[in-house]
Amino acid sequence: MKLMLKSIAVLLLAAFAFTSCSKDTDPADVDVFAGTFRGSISYKDSEKDIKQANGSVFVTKVGTRYDFRFSDGIPDLTGVQFEKKDANTMVSVGSDGTGIITITKDRLNIGFTRAGRAWTADCGR
Repeated sequence: MKLMLKSIAVLLLAAFAFTSCSKDTDPADVDVFAGTFRGSISYKDSEKDIKQANGSVFVTKVGTRYDFRFSDGIPDLTGVQFEKKDANTMVSVGSDGTGIITITKDRLNIGFTRAGRAWTADCGR
């Protein structure tokens, strides 16, 4: 009987510890910003002018920087630094380009120019 009570107590304690830890995590602390966003995307440079109403952008985090992998032959936008604006929003910072990139858990907006190349995106999950 003691063995059965100990087993039940251990199971209840494990279940309590597992459920209590997962609910306290701030969404901005996990990488909710990574993943695929779908919507309107475009790219323009001296040789290309690409616009796609139903494109996608795959966002990945590499260290402290983010990479944006576009569909439809649009070159990738890589190595962009961000700062936390609020609990669920990141905004681009740094001097490697001009414009703004805003990521929330549900939206991605890009208006960014670097070295004569321009990327735009208005996407959701």
